[in-house]
Amino acid sequence: MYTAGTESFLRQARKIQDEELKKFTSRIAGLFHNQDFGTETIDCLQRLFLIVSATKYGRRLDGKFVELLQTALQPPKSSKQVQVLCAAILREMLPCNDLSLSWDKIQDTELLSLTFPILLAQGNAKAEVEAVGQRLVRTLEGRLPEGQSARHLLPLLSKVISLVPTSLSEDQVNLLSKRMVDWLRYASVQQGTPQSSGGFFNPRARQPGPITEVDGTVATDFFTVLSVGQHYTEDQWLNMQAFSMLRKWLLCYGSGGTSGPNSDDKSEVDGSVMSMVSVTSSSSRLLPPKERLREKAFEYCQRLLEQSNRRALKKADGELQKACLIEAVTIMDIICKQDSSYVYRSLSCLKILHGRISGDLSYARVLLPIAQFFLNHSETAAVDSEAVYKHLFSKVPAQLFHSPALAYEFVQFCRHNVSFFAENRCVFRQSTPNLFKFLAWNSPALVADFTDLFPALLGADNALEIFHLLLDLPCLTAALDVQLRCAQMPMSERTALDPGLKPSTCLEAFRHPQYRGLFQYLLRVESAPGDAGRLSPLRQLLGPMAGSPRVALCAESVPVLLRLFFGVVAEFADGVLASKLVLALLERSSQLYEIPVFQAEMHQVMGAQLPILCKQHPSLVVELAKPLLEFSGTVTNIQSKEGIFTHVVWAIGEYASVQHDRRCTAEQINKFFEALEAMLFEITQLRPSASLPRHAPRVITVLMTALTKLASRSQDLIPRVSLFLSKMRLFIQSPAVSAGYSAEDAEAILTRATELTNLLKMPSVAQFVLTPSNEVSSPRFHRDAHVSLPLAMKTTSRLLEGGTGSVPA
Repeated sequence: MYTAGTESFLRQARKIQDEELKKFTSRIAGLFHNQDFGTETIDCLQRLFLIVSATKYGRRLDGKFVELLQTALQPPKSSKQVQVLCAAILREMLPCNDLSLSWDKIQDTELLSLTFPILLAQGNAKAEVEAVGQRLVRTLEGRLPEGQSARHLLPLLSKVISLVPTSLSEDQVNLLSKRMVDWLRYASVQQGTPQSSGGFFNPRARQPGPITEVDGTVATDFFTVLSVGQHYTEDQWLNMQAFSMLRKWLLCYGSGGTSGPNSDDKSEVDGSVMSMVSVTSSSSRLLPPKERLREKAFEYCQRLLEQSNRRALKKADGELQKACLIEAVTIMDIICKQDSSYVYRSLSCLKILHGRISGDLSYARVLLPIAQFFLNHSETAAVDSEAVYKHLFSKVPAQLFHSPALAYEFVQFCRHNVSFFAENRCVFRQSTPNLFKFLAWNSPALVADFTDLFPALLGADNALEIFHLLLDLPCLTAALDVQLRCAQMPMSERTALDPGLKPSTCLEAFRHPQYRGLFQYLLRVESAPGDAGRLSPLRQLLGPMAGSPRVALCAESVPVLLRLFFGVVAEFADGVLASKLVLALLERSSQLYEIPVFQAEMHQVMGAQLPILCKQHPSLVVELAKPLLEFSGTVTNIQSKEGIFTHVVWAIGEYASVQHDRRCTAEQINKFFEALEAMLFEITQLRPSASLPRHAPRVITVLMTALTKLASRSQDLIPRVSLFLSKMRLFIQSPAVSAGYSAEDAEAILTRATELTNLLKMPSVAQFVLTPSNEVSSPRFHRDAHVSLPLAMKTTSRLLEGGTGSVPA
């Protein structure tokens, strides 16, 4: 999120038209022609960079002005700040046909570091990137000219191996591995000298002092990125840059060492002996370049772990310690993958590190690479690492759900190891309520990531709980907001509340004894059985927070997640689980968070899943006859839960048949019929008035079709249905009703009534069409997504009509 001032600058930059931009560049061109590279020019270039980078649409600059920017890159003609700004502007507006830069003629390393990103933005070919890589290697092989610095080249080399790892030969990799050993291990431990401005001899200039640690003590070991000094020497800068590209280098070229296939066996036999041999300096010098780099990189990481234990004097150094810990543990993990003899040496120091930082939430991001290390190597070392995972999944999401960066990294960690968690589900599934806190607070950013986690999270044992968690996700977002605000309240305001008084705000309710248990259940850390219906008072209490933007965004994500949930559940759900889900679906349809749009969308999604579950388990309609009758027999459900009601009625008409369940007797069919008949009567036969709600044509046609299907299976009911259908024309043609329906809607209702009436004139045909046997329905070649009946129904209706419709006028 930008500040208000930044947003204002960006809006102004985006509104600038091409004509204004042309005038502005002409002004800068005038300053360039006058060789004025002072404060005014720098300010103008900064504004121009904002203009060309503030929009996703490419800005076009005049060809002559582009030439001026390229000319200004030359060191003698402009200051360093002007060069950096010109390079940044050129990068933003590429690709461009007016570019004439050529890297092969550039001798200055600093200028090459500015030019190469411009060439990459131009979209240069792989061959040219490889050529730049060869140029960098040749430059690093020899001695650089006076005044040139290798530290400008290492970031370019890192970019080259990212784009084209195969650009370096084996000999070049070995050569640079030797150089990286020197840069990492043998940098000076004395501070650099500042640039003198007192001429050839300055008697007041102090001799450089020793490098110090972050706690201010003098360093007694080799230099690292955590070593502190006022000024740094060239080799110290190379040390820091080499560490920054070490992970990438090891991933690209570190696995080609001579560690044979038996290295795992050797480490398992005696890891301590292998460790002692590998740390011996004499044997280290005899190692091949890649293995020696691996050894020195491991020592460097160990040194960083030791330095991170010191108390930093500056806050910035403390943050750098955490960043270095993440990188160091990750590099150690890579080294152990490439050579398992390092596993035992790593485990001891990482256990100590985990014990030291596990209680400090500011180190939460460091816990992820530590957990990844134990996940990768605990089996090799025969170490039980469940305590590490349990701490990670229980503490971090519960207390740091509001950190977007941590939430993203945590979910990426889960995605990266989803196959492991799919096999070792205990801790992962047990922490599902905790993981959902990330999802509730950071929706919809994490929705796509959770699609990969659902198959591993879901199982027959926790599907019902996750169903309730999804429906309560907006409520969870509101509760997390209340929890966070309560934690930020001063202690003086956290006074005890009278249990006899009803809380007036959400903050008071969070501390109220009557609601404390409900909040604790909703904010639980681990999976726990419970009745989601008891949260109804809490949903009502958190109702005023429905207008919160974060809650609204979360509510928009739930329908997508619910569809995904049912898609995964359908792969393993048996009849028992399907029955529980349908019951929960009916119950929760009236227990949703009070956001009207959210409730309507959820009813649509929940209703659409009912036919899918019933198709997989047709006996559900008979098994759940009582709750289905109660739901379909409630008049208010037609208007408030139309999305679910129509699908319930359809499922009753489709699957209330002895063909699907032998327990479906004529008596059961009669009960369903009477309930649906009463509902259709309520809709169509009451005297229309302005206060009566208008029901969708779909509801009426589905009710008529379901009644006809039931009558075709119990033919004593056919006269009642026929009589009912014959009155539909009078209903539709009445003034009050016709005013509420369009001509298309009225025609659809009448057409369906006509078709159903014609079918019932021949009961055997009606049964064949409306309740086809498996032999007939299985090879169903015709499938029409826009109607609920097969082609045979319309064909039969047309044969029987013989001209005009047969519905009595």
